Amino acid sequence: MAKVSAVEKNKRRRKMVDRYAAKRAALKAIIKDQTRPMEERFKAQLKLAELPRNSSKTRIRNRCEVTGRPRAYYRKLRMSRIALRELGNSGRIPGLVKSSW
Repeated sequence: MAKVSAVEKNKRRRKMVDRYAAKRAALKAIIKDQTRPMEERFKAQLKLAELPRNSSKTRIRNRCEVTGRPRAYYRKLRMSRIALRELGNSGRIPGLVKSSW
């Protein structure tokens, strides 16, 4: 089980990303638009830098929904390999069959 503080910090980051997503997208569109004057693009770049760092999507860490483990994470299932194995062995994931030979 991961530290509760690390899991909660990641949840706060997800909320902040959602809150600032539109503003960040608008500023990035201004920055990438080559038809705009250089001064306007530079001002947009400064405004983007003033936004909180945790509002960037790259700051989010993929964590297991069951245990909070940050490594060995399957994106499709949103859980770690260890949690997947435990739930699969107990028969809680439909269609998952553990191979044995």
